[in-house]
Amino acid sequence: MSSSNERLVLAVDLGTSGCKCALVGLDGSVQAWAFRPVSLHLVGEHGVEQDPEDWWQAFLGAAQELLAGHAQRRRQIIAVCCSAFGECTVPVDKQGNALSRAMLWLDMRGADAIRRRARSGRLNIQGYGPLKLARWLRLTGGAPSLSGKDPAGHIAWLHDHDKPLFERTYKFLGALDFMNLRLTGRFCSTYDSALTTWATDNRDLSRVRYDDRLLRMLKLDSKQLPELLPSTEVIGHLTPKVAETLGLSPATRVVAGAVDNSAAAIGAGTVRDRELHLYLGTSSWIGAHIPEKRTNLSAFIASLPCAQKDRYLAMAMQSAACSNLTMLRDRILFHPDELMRDDSRPDVYALLDNIADRVPAGSRGLIYLPWLQGERTPVDDRHLRAGLFNLSLEHTREDMIRAFLEGVALNTRWMLEPMLTFVGCNRGASMTVVGGGGQSHVWCQMIADVTGMVIEQPVAPIQANAVGAAFIAGVGLGEMSFNDVPALCQRERRFEPREALRHLYDDRFGTFKELHRRLAPLYRRINQHRSAPR
Repeated sequence: MSSSNERLVLAVDLGTSGCKCALVGLDGSVQAWAFRPVSLHLVGEHGVEQDPEDWWQAFLGAAQELLAGHAQRRRQIIAVCCSAFGECTVPVDKQGNALSRAMLWLDMRGADAIRRRARSGRLNIQGYGPLKLARWLRLTGGAPSLSGKDPAGHIAWLHDHDKPLFERTYKFLGALDFMNLRLTGRFCSTYDSALTTWATDNRDLSRVRYDDRLLRMLKLDSKQLPELLPSTEVIGHLTPKVAETLGLSPATRVVAGAVDNSAAAIGAGTVRDRELHLYLGTSSWIGAHIPEKRTNLSAFIASLPCAQKDRYLAMAMQSAACSNLTMLRDRILFHPDELMRDDSRPDVYALLDNIADRVPAGSRGLIYLPWLQGERTPVDDRHLRAGLFNLSLEHTREDMIRAFLEGVALNTRWMLEPMLTFVGCNRGASMTVVGGGGQSHVWCQMIADVTGMVIEQPVAPIQANAVGAAFIAGVGLGEMSFNDVPALCQRERRFEPREALRHLYDDRFGTFKELHRRLAPLYRRINQHRSAPR
């Protein structure tokens, strides 16, 4: 429990699975936290949506759980700051009402629409017109995903397929922008939240701005986009209605915050240049701060604006990580059909750990490909899908469970290899693991063995985003600097790669990459025309 004079930040971590709220001291200590789930809506083969009102109600429910009946806690709160998942699109009207459900980072309906905008005649480079690609790379550091998974693709799809909605939209917002709008009434976006509209000039981090030519390429008007601000900006105070609902002072300040990858990089304590962090949540990524804007187009890695005003965050993205375990739990182990009539569920993830730990490394030859919703790095391919390879009568579901965990670890190594070169790290360096998956000692050791990296596990990896949001608030309020962060982040355990398993996992990794090379054309043929997007 916090002391009576400790100042707290109400830190919000909105993820795909739901909303976490935490009361965090400026020393990084988490005094209390609560969680509310949010439902996912699948639309056809390629659409993935959530209702923004569900985000807001999840936030209110979690925040009220922390604050109700705690007058002292409410008096201690000096700021609210959000972290939220990125690459999401919410069309809103002038009153800030959502005009439709949000298109999420898994939504691929915009693939064809963004491909049309990215191409130029017959001569193209990996699907991009050369001059268009050069401008995107020079100004933004990256380019729209041709899978349609980012706001550039979402907005393109709305323009081409739902013109009335497109024209009624006052602003296209990200999830972070929507939460800040509800908190303060202000239409604004942080540099990292606005990034994947792929319409901003990011060359000078002191004046990130929309670029008219990029907007024309995307058939967008800057009036439909929110104003741009750094993550540490104090954007206002709580609206009277929100303050009353939460029992907080209307003078409580709101700091702009950051998208999840930026917040996780801060909460992991990896604020110095070239310090790696791995986030294991619904999706996964590897990130590291570097001083310059760079791009590796062939591996789909770029350094992009982030929470630190004078640094870029190099990012390698994996579309599905813990969502593979969620699918295993909800669609296979506990799917509600005639084979399972008891709705009670044990602590599934702890049991999966125990089961996987007793299966020999390598899962007795079973290999899992974790591409449930395509992939991002080191290939950008929306057609890839998950699968178990080499299944035989000798295998049990215990082997399958370990194979699921190993598959994500192998995919992590796949995106790690170009990332190490991009950032300038060697394999002997350490990597801090955060997110819900980072709580698993078994998975952390497995990732160390598969990647050959030393894995550092923080005290509370699942709270890294909330802690990062609190530190961003502290910097924004002038109470601390990012240089203070490493000393405030404590480590729980350190996992060294085991030399005895190196040959085994080197061989598995070679097979993993070969499976991709051989199966990618087949996946493309099967899934290219599989149900038309609605």
